[in-house]
Amino acid sequence: MRAVRGRDGGGDERTTGHALLVAGTTSDAGKSVVTAGICRWLARQGIKVAPFKAQNMSLNSVVTPDGAEIGRAQAMQAAACGIEPRAAMNPVLLKPGSDRRSQVVVRGRAVGEADAVGYRAYRDRLRRVALDSLAELRDDYDVVVCEGAGSPAEINLRAGDIANMGLARAAGLPVLLVGDIDRGGVFAALHGTLALMEPADQALVAGFVINKFRGAPELLAPGLDMIRDLTGRPVHGVLPWLDGLWIDVEDSLGLAADRGPARPPLGAQSLRVAVVRLPRISNFTDIDALGVEPGVDVRFVTRPHEVDDADLVILPGSRATVDDLAWLRERGLADAVVRRAAAGRPVLGVCGGYQMLAREIHDDVESGAGRVPGLGLLPTRVAFAREKTLGRPSGTAYGRPVAGYEIHHGVTTVDDPSEGEPFLDGRRVGAVWGTTWHGALENDAFRRAFLSDVAARAGRAFTPAPGTDFAAERTARLDALGDLVAEHMDTGALLRLIEQGAPSGLPVVPPGGVRPLAG
Repeated sequence: MRAVRGRDGGGDERTTGHALLVAGTTSDAGKSVVTAGICRWLARQGIKVAPFKAQNMSLNSVVTPDGAEIGRAQAMQAAACGIEPRAAMNPVLLKPGSDRRSQVVVRGRAVGEADAVGYRAYRDRLRRVALDSLAELRDDYDVVVCEGAGSPAEINLRAGDIANMGLARAAGLPVLLVGDIDRGGVFAALHGTLALMEPADQALVAGFVINKFRGAPELLAPGLDMIRDLTGRPVHGVLPWLDGLWIDVEDSLGLAADRGPARPPLGAQSLRVAVVRLPRISNFTDIDALGVEPGVDVRFVTRPHEVDDADLVILPGSRATVDDLAWLRERGLADAVVRRAAAGRPVLGVCGGYQMLAREIHDDVESGAGRVPGLGLLPTRVAFAREKTLGRPSGTAYGRPVAGYEIHHGVTTVDDPSEGEPFLDGRRVGAVWGTTWHGALENDAFRRAFLSDVAARAGRAFTPAPGTDFAAERTARLDALGDLVAEHMDTGALLRLIEQGAPSGLPVVPPGGVRPLAG
């Protein structure tokens, strides 16, 4: 087994790559960002590294160059590694369509729908797919940094687990457990998570990482010593709170009211963008590129008056187009969007949001609702196909090059080509635009031209900054994550874990076995 070294490190011939699992005490504890930070730090050392998440539940996905659909967080982590994403990095993706059912995507292709009980029928197959995918990556890379899912202490799900300790046990992975101190109760979360594991699982948990710290280090220090004494495991890093960390998140738990880097207060001539926060919102990362534009105020909204007050309203993607359209009508948001369009005020629909703008939606696939009237703002009709469309299209709009990706069951046709004009793969009529392309706003020249048009129609004296570079902003965020690891984690201990695995003889923490502290 080759030692993990950088460009000057040497080492013996490798038979298979090393791997590490980053688990978390809860969803949104910071697993994705810690994984990305470790990936970035390792890549800087000249180590050939890749990310992996065996099973991901997310409505934020992307299409890889090999035509597979995977979670956007894994694509972001691949960018941190300096490599292209591929299907093996997220072999199982669950896309919730309701509170009880999810679409099951295996190696980038949808294979069916399942509820929690029906999912058990997939379990053995998915376990093998996950392990084979990890083995594939370990053959191709020196290190694979794996991310867990949810919490490893979901004791009711442990028997069928393929993403947390089930994966760690099967592949012999050392585990770092991440806790979010900003929630409060981080030491209870770390200790309790460990105590709920069976001894064989505990034996792989080698240490802790405390995330989102913004207090006085001297007040935290005694707790670090206590958790080490109580569990026999050190805290390998305390990562400070990082403002403006708008990297690609997995679900709406990470969806703030505004997304974008910290910046000065917006002036009276700022451009106000309202993004409707649909119940099954998907790929809301499409909006991130707007958040980097100076003078653009992006907010996620759920009430009609918030739509009325905006210069641009965006209907984003949805995993449940017909159901979310019904929600728009129930909330009065549909009427508000129609009113503003009638007044010539800008509206943009992306993917599911584009489908809602149609005259009619025929859906016997996703919702089973049959024919449903749309908002009627574009001269289009939508029919849902059983096979999902996945692609990475490119073209032009406003005379600028545009590249994006598409993930949808709905196929849109135009009633009358004389109504409106083409817009990317979609349609534009007056101040209403629609497209299935995700990621289009990440194209700098196109984004600036589109926002200039919106500003003119909204009567705003707004001019996009010519130097805004979204790709550079994203790279800076990934570099910031690598800096966090370099500056605030014990990187020597991290390398030893990757090379040697979890130390032997780690003590077992029994449930309820906390001994009294002196004093």
